[in-house]
Amino acid sequence: MEPQDRCCEYLSGISPVWCPGCGYYGILSALVEAFAELKLPTQELALISGIGCASRLPYFVKTYGFHGIHGRALPIAQGVKMANPDLTVVVVGGDGDGLAIGGGHLPHVARNNVDLTYLLFNNAIYGMTKGQFSPTTTLSNVTKTSPFGLTGEAINPAALAITYGATFVARGFSVKKEHLRDLIIQAMRHPGFSFVEILTSCSSFNTIDMNVARIVNNQDLVNPDHDVEDRLAALRLASDEKKIHLGVYYRSRRPTLEDKFKEMRSSAHAKAKSRPEGLVKQFL
Repeated sequence: MEPQDRCCEYLSGISPVWCPGCGYYGILSALVEAFAELKLPTQELALISGIGCASRLPYFVKTYGFHGIHGRALPIAQGVKMANPDLTVVVVGGDGDGLAIGGGHLPHVARNNVDLTYLLFNNAIYGMTKGQFSPTTTLSNVTKTSPFGLTGEAINPAALAITYGATFVARGFSVKKEHLRDLIIQAMRHPGFSFVEILTSCSSFNTIDMNVARIVNNQDLVNPDHDVEDRLAALRLASDEKKIHLGVYYRSRRPTLEDKFKEMRSSAHAKAKSRPEGLVKQFL
């Protein structure tokens, strides 16, 4: 069976409720195609989300799912992965959910190198709560909560992930579905914390001219000669203010949190066998 034919196996039958024209439809399609290409059994997949338009996605796919509270998708996903390391865990969330109330979790999951994939849907606005500015809203934007524009600079999600220690960092675009699908496949195959920022639009509160047209007219694929193991080169690509680069910025290998826990358990077990009396006395 071809991957395209297997896609239906990963759809729950519940129709998405996003607004017409929302970029999230393209992301859902790319994600389902990635699942089909990887031939992952549905019972071995877990999709975790927080609150927001992006966080509805677990309802639309046939996998284990957890729709959590605002900003807490990453710690929930870490708990799921540590409790059942055999699961392939994917986290989805928007820029508000992941970088505002949830922003404090990103550096710790990244530095711990938890083996999961985080897809951050970046439409630079709070869509579900009706158009307030988010951490990635650009400086000039006028929104319901910034009628005279903004005073703070927008956060750069991909650059943050590289700085925090994520071992796989990429940037995709919702309207480039095939390219995005391939990025998601690479991210899910990577052993460690994978972070994919997905640029997209909000058809209700962030006009296509403000986001999609800007990207279409000012984007390019990452040069094939780019050294993905060069962290500084990755930061330069992610931080380029003249052009938006789509593709893999950074990839490295180091022990995952699960690897470290296995080592700790082995050490503790060996110590307990050699000195059981000493261990018991610690609790008396």
